[in-house]
Amino acid sequence: MIDMNDGEKRRLMRLRKRMSQKRPHFRQFEEWRLVRIKDHWRKPKGIDNKMRQKRRGWPRTVNAGYRSPKAVRHLHPSGMEEVAVFNVGDLTIVDPETQVARIGGTVGRRKRRFILKEARELGIRILNPGKIDLEEEAVTEEVEAEPLEEEEETQEVVEADDEEAEEE
Repeated sequence: MIDMNDGEKRRLMRLRKRMSQKRPHFRQFEEWRLVRIKDHWRKPKGIDNKMRQKRRGWPRTVNAGYRSPKAVRHLHPSGMEEVAVFNVGDLTIVDPETQVARIGGTVGRRKRRFILKEARELGIRILNPGKIDLEEEAVTEEVEAEPLEEEEETQEVVEADDEEAEEE
């Protein structure tokens, strides 16, 4: 990432936002006409293709002039760099001052909970924390653990009663 002062970074982020608002939706040639063609960008390559020839009245094609400033490219709108996190160990490479973490889409609930707890301790911001409530689940784990201990105690009492009955 390019080093720059805070004011310059904010200016470039505002410029990037204005540019992205003006940027057209790039379309594949005649995707609006044919059902079998999906709504995504593919470069027009035919020799008589009007879009390739940049004729007036046809959709715009991708050009370098539509890019955002290089210094703020691939940054989160907050101005921080995004880092993909797939396990708790990946949090060690995240710098909380300049980076934010995004949990991978294939990470399950249990591992996500561990990542969230560790990120809270390290002071790392998570962009997609989900709907996991750390305090509520910790309480339910404690409640589930307590009845098991009580059952063991009652079994010991029953066994002791059986031994006393045999002695009499």
